[in-house]
Amino acid sequence: MKIGIYGGSFNPPHLGHLAAARAAMAALGLDRLVFIPAGAPPHKELAPHSPDRAQRLEMTRIAADQLLMPAAAEVWDTELHREGKSYTADTLEEAAQRWPGDELWLLMGTDMFLTVQHWREPEKILSLAGVCAFGRTEKDSEEVFAPQRDHLSRTYHARVATISIPDLVDISSTRLRELLQEGRGREFLPQAVYGYILREKLYGTDADLKHLSLEDLRCVSYSMVYAKRLAHIRGCEEEAARLARRWGADEERMRRAAILHDCTKYLTCREHLDICEQYGIELCPLERATDKLLHAKSGAALARHMFGMDDGIYNAIFYHTTARAGMSLEEKILYVADYMEPNRDFPEVGELRRLAYADLDAAVGMGASLAIQEMIQRDKELHHDTQGAYECYGKGNQA
Repeated sequence: MKIGIYGGSFNPPHLGHLAAARAAMAALGLDRLVFIPAGAPPHKELAPHSPDRAQRLEMTRIAADQLLMPAAAEVWDTELHREGKSYTADTLEEAAQRWPGDELWLLMGTDMFLTVQHWREPEKILSLAGVCAFGRTEKDSEEVFAPQRDHLSRTYHARVATISIPDLVDISSTRLRELLQEGRGREFLPQAVYGYILREKLYGTDADLKHLSLEDLRCVSYSMVYAKRLAHIRGCEEEAARLARRWGADEERMRRAAILHDCTKYLTCREHLDICEQYGIELCPLERATDKLLHAKSGAALARHMFGMDDGIYNAIFYHTTARAGMSLEEKILYVADYMEPNRDFPEVGELRRLAYADLDAAVGMGASLAIQEMIQRDKELHHDTQGAYECYGKGNQA
C-alpha cells in the first residue's frame, strides 16, 4: 500500500493544502493520505494567539473530510501528543512502525523541499520515505526542483517525485491569518473550515452567531456535519426555497431552516440528550432511543439558542422528521423539501415531487403514509406525530 504523509501546522488548513493533497494522491497513486498537524514545528514558532492543538486538529479533520474520501484520507494526531519539537524523522519512524512494509511518501511544498537536507536526520527521513514536492506550474517547478531532485537522488539515493499543480491556491497561512483578522480571506478556505473559524472566533474573527448572513450560516452549519451530508443539505435548501416561492412563504427563512435542519445529525445519542435536557425539551421514550428522531429536537434547540432562530423556524426543524397534525406552512415546506430534495431516490419520489407543487397538504400526507409503511416493513414503532400527520393530511382527509 502507498501512503502519503502530509504534515504541517495547518494554521489554518486551506484550499491550497487540499489541491496539493488531491494532486499528490493522483500523481503517486496513493492508497491513503495521512494529514499530521504539527505539535511544535521545529523550523518556526506558531504565530501568537494561534488556535490551540485541539482546534488545529479539528480544523484539519474538517478539511480532510472535504476530500470525500473517508476510506483514504485520515488525520493522525501523533505529533500533537509528543513533547518537544515535532521532528519529521520521529514521525516517519512511527509511521513505519504503524504501517510496516508499506511504501511511504512525504509530501511537501517548494520551500520545505529545497531545505530537506538541512533537517534533523535527513538520511533517516529519506531512507524511510520517498519525497513528493509540489509547485504551482510545471515551468517554475522544473527550474527550481531539478537541481535539488538530482542532489537528493545522488547524495541520499532518495526516491523523489516532483509535481506541478496549475490550479494551486497561492496563499500562505501567514497571509491568510492576516486576511481573516481583517474580515477577509474566506475564498481561500473550505466553507466548513471557515465556519469552524467563525464558530470558535479564531484569528480575530468575532461573528455574532445569532445574526449571521446566509452565507456565513451555511459555513457554520457545514462545519458541524460530515461533508457527505452537504449535498443533501444544499438540495434541501434549494427545494425549500422553490417551495417557498410556490406557496408564498418567506424564501430566506426557509433557506435558514433548511441550512440548519441537520446541524446535529452526527452527534451521539448522549450529546442529543444533553442538549435536550439543557434546553428543557421533553422527549417521549421512542425519541430518547432513536437518533433519527433526536437530531430534529436537538437541531431545533441549537437553531433557537445558538443561532437565534424564532419559533417558526424552530418548529419547522423540530418536526421535519415526524411531521404532525396542524402544521404551519413553514413546517410543511421543510418536511416535504427534506423528503424529496433532488438527491433523494426512491420509487415514489416522482409522485411526491409532483404533489409538492400541486397540493402541499397532499404531499405531507403522502410523506406520512410512506413513513408509516416503512415503519411497518421494518417492524419499528411509529411516532405518534407521524400518525397524527397522516390522519390530518392523508388521502381523503384534506380539508
